Amino acid sequence: MSDANTAYVDTKTRRKVIAAGVSGNVLEWYDFGVYGFFAPIIGRLFFPSDDPTVSLIAAFGAFAAGFLMRPIGGFIFGHIGDKIGRKQVLVVSVILMAIPTGIVGILPTHASIGISAAIMLVAMRMLQGLSVGGEYTGSVVFVAEHAPIKRRGFITSWTQVGAVGGILLGSGISALVTNLLTDDQVAQWGWRIPFLLGILVGVVGLLIRRHLPDTPIEATDGPPSGSPAIEAIRTEWRAMGKMIGYTIINAVGFYIAFVYVLTWLVDQVKEPRSDALDINTIAMTVLLVLIPFVGWLSDKVGRKPVLAFGAGGVMILSYPLILLMHHPNFALILTGQVGFAVLVAALLGAGPANLSEMFPSRVRVSAMSVGYNVSMAIFGGTTPLIAAWLLNRTHNDLSFVWYMIACAAVSLVATLMLREGAGKPLPK
Repeated sequence: MSDANTAYVDTKTRRKVIAAGVSGNVLEWYDFGVYGFFAPIIGRLFFPSDDPTVSLIAAFGAFAAGFLMRPIGGFIFGHIGDKIGRKQVLVVSVILMAIPTGIVGILPTHASIGISAAIMLVAMRMLQGLSVGGEYTGSVVFVAEHAPIKRRGFITSWTQVGAVGGILLGSGISALVTNLLTDDQVAQWGWRIPFLLGILVGVVGLLIRRHLPDTPIEATDGPPSGSPAIEAIRTEWRAMGKMIGYTIINAVGFYIAFVYVLTWLVDQVKEPRSDALDINTIAMTVLLVLIPFVGWLSDKVGRKPVLAFGAGGVMILSYPLILLMHHPNFALILTGQVGFAVLVAALLGAGPANLSEMFPSRVRVSAMSVGYNVSMAIFGGTTPLIAAWLLNRTHNDLSFVWYMIACAAVSLVATLMLREGAGKPLPK
């Protein structure tokens, strides 16, 4: 199939391509979301301490360990995608994600095997991080290279629908478990249920991806003779630097507004966990609906204006939105989180197309995977950890907001330096 210069041959092909991009991202973000939702319980079970905050920070440290493996995964899967084929990345990554997700659901706790429990948990997080290093960027490239030029923003935005859908699925199942079971039951065994269900999500993703046709690597001089990742760093380091800069707020904004905020609402605002999960589910639904619209809008007005709106909006509005949520009032908290949903939607909806438009075909998977995952490792996975540390250090419930604002300012500057790729063929 030609590189985004032709329309889809038929609707069936289009649906298969979108489903392939969506399915693995559902599992990726489902798992990371569930871990974030149950972090306080996981902290007590695997990293026990007299101080609950110390346990929570340790749990978020294990969360960050998975992200630190993402650049390595990006290097490995980038090589596979640029040298062998895009489809292989999608198949291998979804398998490597599903297995450790299920294992987390059956791991013995510290009370049973001592420190070995924490070591095993961190090991599983690292395996998951390795697979995630190729999952998202591989799916974006696959979808973008099948998308018509004038609809690339809308079509690729569905990869983020899968990502947010995974978080939403995790939020919904976590809310269901929390509402159906007592607090003691959730702490003893109920938290395991969402992780075990992750295996089923992975199987569905594998079945969808197994029979897809691959995308031909359409480069003017063929795939690299050596390591695509090394060539990408050597020839595309400027573009990779810009990508890291403008995606900082994607990571920090999302993980504060939709992962860390759950723990914050329960521990600092004293909102019941069931209510916090319900609010998060509603706000995530709004985000899910907005993302394809934003992708469509970016096809009309360009990627840069939409991305700049998102980064600038987070920089200006983060403090008032968090302040609005700093009340044990369901309606106020929901209003604040929906405000974040609008801003994050601007970043997520236009982001996938912009990423794919930044690099030539021969190193596209590697450049995206390494650069994007460096940003996610440094800023995404550490966000809940930094937020919890700032709160513990300053004893100020709103201290993490200033970190979010600073990251948004950096991303806004990087966004204004981007090349506009909407309406143009993908670079060869």
